[in-house]
Amino acid sequence: MQISFHGGAQEVTGACHLLETGGAKILVDCGMFQGSREIEDMNFEPFGFDPSSPDAVVITHAHIDHIGRLPKLVHEGFRGVILATSATRELARVLLEDALHLAEREENALFSAKDIEQTFGLWEDMTYRASRTIKDAELTLFDAGHILGSAMAYIETGGKRILFTGDLGNVPSVLLPPPDEIGDLDYLITESAYGTRLHEDAEERVLKLERAVEDVAFRGGTLLIPAFATERTQDIIFLLNEMLHQKRIPQMPVYVDSPLAIRITEVYERHPEAYKEEIKALYRAHPHLFRSKELHFTLTVDESKTINDVRQPKVIVAGSGMMTGGRILHHARRYLGDPKSVLLIIGYQAAGSLGRRLVDGAEKVRIMDEEIPVRAEVRQIGGFSAHADNAQLHAFVDPKRDTLKHVFVVQGEEKQALGFKQEIADRLGVAATAPRRGEKFTL
Repeated sequence: MQISFHGGAQEVTGACHLLETGGAKILVDCGMFQGSREIEDMNFEPFGFDPSSPDAVVITHAHIDHIGRLPKLVHEGFRGVILATSATRELARVLLEDALHLAEREENALFSAKDIEQTFGLWEDMTYRASRTIKDAELTLFDAGHILGSAMAYIETGGKRILFTGDLGNVPSVLLPPPDEIGDLDYLITESAYGTRLHEDAEERVLKLERAVEDVAFRGGTLLIPAFATERTQDIIFLLNEMLHQKRIPQMPVYVDSPLAIRITEVYERHPEAYKEEIKALYRAHPHLFRSKELHFTLTVDESKTINDVRQPKVIVAGSGMMTGGRILHHARRYLGDPKSVLLIIGYQAAGSLGRRLVDGAEKVRIMDEEIPVRAEVRQIGGFSAHADNAQLHAFVDPKRDTLKHVFVVQGEEKQALGFKQEIADRLGVAATAPRRGEKFTL
């Protein structure tokens, strides 16, 4: 039995892990590399395995760094089954169609609309805690608490118990329940995006968001929030709606200026069964969790342009979350030079991204061939990350230490992956490896 790593290995993006049981070949995720142009060029490189060989692809969740190369895999010959939750399927279609639209605009498409249609023709839904046989392996999906529909892939085969975490959720999530508890394991493949770092606590993240809104209201500026369309945008607009309803922040217009985030929010509204219990109860009493009179969804380009004419103070939530594209760039070009305004970073920023340069203190940046001075205040809230932090990752691994034979630490930058790998070995006494792309191991 062997496992090999074809992305997400000492890097956050491009998750793609192949388990070969002897009877079955199971690919867990098939994600896109994201970040700098050099990193994104890797998407066009050949897979490190025969694309037609897997019997199944298990998709842990719908973030593009876990699904983005799936249509390419299909185009190159994959004809097995794709397994995930129904919410992941709905989100994946929206996100892949958006990725194709952006790539076609840049004449840099990795796959076609036909490839997307073929991909969803192979898709079969699974529910949490239900099992599916794949030749000599049995797959069960457990709730990962990361984004809507996210799952951990638990595989039993040849007397071995193997778990791929996908991405583990940050507890407490604004909207979702915590990850399911998992029993004893022999092998664990765990994410490490925040392998050595800690988040602020839940109260601190909400307080920082509230203060940012209050500060731009006092200054008469604009609060810019670059947000990932999936989960982060829904968390933020839910909290802003709650603050406005409870009169904890001044009344001001809030714009969700992302066609993708608007479509994703509609998927969230169709899956209240995935919410945590207190949000389910709130939904039953108030089914419009993501709607209010102060909240405006600007779907078209013309609607987006009207935001410029609205007097400050105002709040703009727009994609992309790492500021690598999307409407946030137009707003950043307009407001980064305004000392009254605040840029609030609420998610992970990959190396090479514009968001990362701003977090690192860049005094000027180039946006759309224009050099922009950074006079707006740049703030960061780590607690809104959808990823588990170091303490949560450690607490997830610790109860399994007596049975674990080996832990593979993936989906984290080199420092995070190596740091968490060392912690597992030193503090838990479990053999651990942070594999590199292309490496193969015998279980």
